[in-house]
Amino acid sequence: MKFTHLDKEGNPSMVNVGQKAVTHRKALAQAIIVMSDEIMDLLEKDEIITKKGPVFQTAIIAGVMAAKKTGDLIPLCHPIGLENCQITISVDDNRKVIIQCLAELHSKTGVEMEALTGASIAALTIYDMCKAFSHEIEITSILLLKKTGGKSDFERKKK
Repeated sequence: MKFTHLDKEGNPSMVNVGQKAVTHRKALAQAIIVMSDEIMDLLEKDEIITKKGPVFQTAIIAGVMAAKKTGDLIPLCHPIGLENCQITISVDDNRKVIIQCLAELHSKTGVEMEALTGASIAALTIYDMCKAFSHEIEITSILLLKKTGGKSDFERKKK
């Protein structure tokens, strides 16, 4: 195995995807946020409303916008035209906020970085909008759950 974003001399290098086949590519990423009971008590109908607006709805928009800009944010990512980006936000039985970002397109390169970026920025948006109530907010994980359509598929095993 070798790092794909380094050339023979060890310098940063964008991966050449010119010879790869266009395939249907899909990735699902997840971020989990743990917030104080003070913040979670503000939940009404699966949404937190603040002076800045509805938190989860704003985070969804921010996540989609970020996924579309991944190539501008991460230096060696290819700029791609997403065909689909869906972000869902829910609260589980343990009062953890679960953000999932699904990114999809037909391309020569994958979309896992777009899915991870979308989930990350949605989580950071929730942090930003809720920090006035409490700084007891922790983004506990950001991870790829699944990807399909490239050289190799991946699915994270459930713990």
